[in-house]
Amino acid sequence: MTADTINAADIRINARWLIPIEPADTVLEHQAIILQGDRIAAVLSQSEADRIYRTRETVNLPDHVVMPGLINMHGHAAMTLFRGMADDLPLMTWLNDHIWPAEGRFISEQFIADGTQLAMAEMLRTGTTTFSDMYFFPEVAAQVAHDAGMRAQICFPLLDFPTPWGSGPEEYLRKGREFIGTWQSNQYITPAIGPHAPYTVSDAPLKEAVVLSRDTGAPIQIHLHETAFEVAEASEKLGQRPTARLAELGLLGTNTQCVHMTQIDDSDLALLRETGAHVIHCPESNLKLASGLCPVQRLLDNGVNVAIGTDGAASNNDLDLFGELSTAAMVAKVVAGDASALSAHKALEMATINGARALGRSHELGTITEGKLADIIAIDLSDPFLQPVYDPASHLVYSNHGRAVSHSWINGVPQIQDGRPTRIDVADLMLRVRDWAERIRRQAD
Repeated sequence: MTADTINAADIRINARWLIPIEPADTVLEHQAIILQGDRIAAVLSQSEADRIYRTRETVNLPDHVVMPGLINMHGHAAMTLFRGMADDLPLMTWLNDHIWPAEGRFISEQFIADGTQLAMAEMLRTGTTTFSDMYFFPEVAAQVAHDAGMRAQICFPLLDFPTPWGSGPEEYLRKGREFIGTWQSNQYITPAIGPHAPYTVSDAPLKEAVVLSRDTGAPIQIHLHETAFEVAEASEKLGQRPTARLAELGLLGTNTQCVHMTQIDDSDLALLRETGAHVIHCPESNLKLASGLCPVQRLLDNGVNVAIGTDGAASNNDLDLFGELSTAAMVAKVVAGDASALSAHKALEMATINGARALGRSHELGTITEGKLADIIAIDLSDPFLQPVYDPASHLVYSNHGRAVSHSWINGVPQIQDGRPTRIDVADLMLRVRDWAERIRRQAD
């Protein structure tokens, strides 16, 4: 284009600081991000934008960092309605004596709809624009996310035993294939396969999941090596670690997302590296349930893609991914015995481009790059608890909490404006949440 060519576009975002994620370790100042439709049309200096673009809307963010929307790669969204219900318990006691019985009593399509919307309201407010969900009634969660214009990977559940969504593996796989067919071409929803864990899914259904993934391209997400007990029990009963079993079944691959991975030896690391499987790190849930510590820096050093998730609010107890990044960075330093491990910029990559890679969507998500989808957030650094600003990336990881997020766009559509959701009626949602809380409380009494 010539110097005097004027281009029309939809939205111009003027940012004090821009962290594009790529190039790595980069902070730019006084940049303009131009949005046209659902895409990023250009990233350029504000002075250049003055000469080249005219937009119908300009958003001035003089004290803000602008960056790609965060990608929360693991959670159980509707379990937000169980937040704080059964704290300070070991994992299997928490599951067997509290969570699974509560699910049997309360899980329904309406529970999933209301719980998922509650989780989305929190995630949007704290900077997440894409989330991964593994829970019951995935068709309901997918519809709720789609209707709100939020991007999501929705994993249908697969277990050996009955749940509120099905009678067993045959029904889960039949319904799951239909679910994938319904949502496969949708821009917002990525349907996926969610075998719960190696200790709850036998070989035959896992093999079927592999075939379904190969047939449809749907990702597989599985809880794996969450605790030392899980690995020890599998080694004793089956004579091999869970990763080795999954590799033999063909389940580990570039389309596989391994959640937790707190127990990793040299053989596990070799399998992850050789197969290209992704690791989803959930540090706060792992700490709260005393499950273990994922060796993040070692994985990264060996070329394993590590993304990040909050897990469900019943075991975290929040869905603020910025808080998760702070915990992840500090725990990584202790585990590695190195204060330089998992730098602020590397932590931000985990919540953006690494998540996009795990989804198989790094070509359109995870960075502020011309041509990519316009999933963007802005964080206000003007409050006293974020002053002075020497390094915006450091602030986002070590000083920020997600409530400093002031704006977000998904597909170029505003989702948060001046800290308020635009697509979710929070007042109405809170009435439904209070009703669920009363019902759950009465049952507990």
